[in-house]
Amino acid sequence: MRSILLFFLLISLNGFSQLKNYIIGVKGDTLNGVDNKGLKQSKWVNRYDEVRGEPGFEEEGIYKNNRKEGVWRLYNLDGDLIGLENYKWGNKDGNCQYFDKSGALIREEGWKAMNPDKPIDTFEVEDVEHLNHYVKVIVKNTGIAIRHGEWKYYDPATGFILRTENFTLGKLEHPQSTPPDSAATASKLLVKPKEVQDFEKKNAGKKKIKVRDGSTN
Repeated sequence: MRSILLFFLLISLNGFSQLKNYIIGVKGDTLNGVDNKGLKQSKWVNRYDEVRGEPGFEEEGIYKNNRKEGVWRLYNLDGDLIGLENYKWGNKDGNCQYFDKSGALIREEGWKAMNPDKPIDTFEVEDVEHLNHYVKVIVKNTGIAIRHGEWKYYDPATGFILRTENFTLGKLEHPQSTPPDSAATASKLLVKPKEVQDFEKKNAGKKKIKVRDGSTN
């Protein structure tokens, strides 16, 4: 038993040795780690206070070599989940969702991440005149994400889609207004996304994320 404990202790110490600075969350997890090269690593929690009338918020997710990666969750300063963003190479990628404080979906965005390490990037895009036929498009890399795919805007009170925009590598195709067509559609749209339901169930009565300082400075 003693040898097993020593083994896990050595693993833990080796992991922390890769980080120059970090903080320890209330659950004992390591947060906001910075390695010896000054690069952000592992799980982070960022807080942004209210500025010039813009509401503050907190976000949590993973950094890999100073770049956001995977799913990032956004919360208002009361602790309500207000956004889910997906990242690749530090840029938004795929579907991102935003909610009001009651958990109702208000907007969905589509993004395509560009690899900042490449001067140009190549994408396969469906030919709108020939379905299921794809063409290769070469794009000069500006190091940022490009709007790509459907953007939907919802009425949070009813769940109806108010407007749909379609982007192809940053180009707006055909904006559409989507009028409500039936009570059944409204009922379906009013159901909160699974992520919001899971968050509300898990965090009922809980508020802001709190951490205690564990800096190794």
